[in-house]
Amino acid sequence: MASRARVRAPELVGRGGWLNTGGKDLTLAGLRGKCVVLDFWTFCCINCLHVLDELRELEEQHRDTVVVIGVHSPKFVHEADHQAVVDAVARYEVHHPVLDDPELATWKQYAVRAWPTLVVIDPEGYVVAQHAGEGHAHAIAKLVEELEAEHEAKGTLRRGDGPYVAPEPEAGDLRFPGKAVRLPSGTFLVADSGHHSLVELAEDGESVVRRIGDGERGLVDGPAPRFSEPQGLALVPASLDLGYDVIVADTVNHALRGVRLADGSVTTLAGTGRQWWQGSATDGPAREVDLSSPWDVAWFDGRFWIAMAGVHQLWAYDPVADTVAVAAGTTNEGLVDGPVAEAWFAQPSGLALSADGERLWVADSETSAVRWIEKPKGAGETGTVHTAVGTGLFDFGHRDGAAGQALLQHPLGVTVLPDGSVAIADTYNHALRRYEPLSGEVTTLATDLREPSGAVLVDGDIVVVESARHRLTRLRLPEEAVQVESVAHRTQRAATEVAPGRLRLDVVFAAPTGQKLDERYGPSTRLLVSSTPPELLLSGAGADTALSRELVLSDEVLEGVLHVSAMAASCDDDPEIEFPACHVHQQDWGVPVKLTPDGATRLPLVLAGME
Repeated sequence: MASRARVRAPELVGRGGWLNTGGKDLTLAGLRGKCVVLDFWTFCCINCLHVLDELRELEEQHRDTVVVIGVHSPKFVHEADHQAVVDAVARYEVHHPVLDDPELATWKQYAVRAWPTLVVIDPEGYVVAQHAGEGHAHAIAKLVEELEAEHEAKGTLRRGDGPYVAPEPEAGDLRFPGKAVRLPSGTFLVADSGHHSLVELAEDGESVVRRIGDGERGLVDGPAPRFSEPQGLALVPASLDLGYDVIVADTVNHALRGVRLADGSVTTLAGTGRQWWQGSATDGPAREVDLSSPWDVAWFDGRFWIAMAGVHQLWAYDPVADTVAVAAGTTNEGLVDGPVAEAWFAQPSGLALSADGERLWVADSETSAVRWIEKPKGAGETGTVHTAVGTGLFDFGHRDGAAGQALLQHPLGVTVLPDGSVAIADTYNHALRRYEPLSGEVTTLATDLREPSGAVLVDGDIVVVESARHRLTRLRLPEEAVQVESVAHRTQRAATEVAPGRLRLDVVFAAPTGQKLDERYGPSTRLLVSSTPPELLLSGAGADTALSRELVLSDEVLEGVLHVSAMAASCDDDPEIEFPACHVHQQDWGVPVKLTPDGATRLPLVLAGME
């Protein structure tokens, strides 16, 4: 057995307490004999949601030796609310214990720098591996097999049931609904995300007319379809005869589905069911190209545009050519305007077409922003991205007034109102907000809405999807705004003290046992670096293939954020294998830094392995 670095694991503490344990507090001493995987996550983060799905197979295959523990470590203020964590654990079907750590106490003890981060603790209570980002499930599974063999031989492995206790299920017609559309008949079609199905509700918004899907996760077409956490819905324009009436963003299936309302039959239109990774195709036949967590869909400029939350881009599906392609964004996470090919987004989650068809409004959730794309004016033009409200990844709150200083908190939906203004489902503020393009003002229309995720206009009223209250709520559009006390927040994480001048950036990556970096078709690693503000970096910004780089930091900037995106691809290291299995590991870090003369001159970031 190869030797590996071991560090005694700090205790697990969090003021919010434990979920999914039947009311029992867990300790590392009580977990001795088990392989423990800590998943540092926060429920706003799409990469964290991907990792939850990656871990499901590991949990099932090693249920008698492995205990996965989610350490919920909030980014947004709303995510520090204990009830919100309870809701998220239920919403995303988290079937393992979760520690609610609103003050990031355990996060700090384990020196975590990014969401998501996975830490492996061996049966004797030592940290043996750390992985940041997505794509590590296979490496952890391999490590677990090694730990099982090693500790079985030593007599330190304890098999048997883990500490997970399932909560009592709650009944209801809807469970964490995502978005809704009004059908030509006057009824509503709702993405019933928690039940992995679609529900048609009568005009009262309450009575169930029918359900499309049997409530089980799956990617099944035909008259007995299955979905996996569907979200966005879009009506097919009447001018198109496509054989289906509604398009569904089937989020966890990484697919677009078409629904024929006459009989509820479903067809997969785009996506393979696999998640898109760096290096995968970005255009081509619709059912041959991977997608990544499509969250909403809208008809714009002759195509169905897709809010591709999983890769911070907008894609487009052409139903006539039967193709998909990237339409806007670079996959870099952030808020950068400009030509669509150069713009940055951060988990775009809601789309709405302006009344004149000239703008596509975007709820850009992780930047707490509302953006819009201008329709190209002539041949050869590709469109431009603009920001109406929002300033970046780390600033959020609830503040009305001039759009330049207004604040939102993780909005998931946008709806165009009759006067051309935009209603915003300001999800983590539990509010419905309004942006008026002509005046540039932001106001509050309604409060006390539990995690609103979308809205539909009905005869001058607005019907809001209250996701965490599991219902649709009909509101009169008020003539006057609601007065709300202004609050402003910044994401609170301890800054790393670094010295101005030369800073060595090292992304630590060790290929999993039995694998090596895949160099068959060129470099297998990628490193992209930028900063906020841009003036922080005098040199070292941009993309390259080496995972280490020398940066030069300005001595005139006191603090900022280094944005680091790393990717590494590894494959089976066995020449006898004709078609080796390959895996992509990737992570984005936003590292707050404070410049001090005595600060560090090296910044290590662990992608996989131990520093």
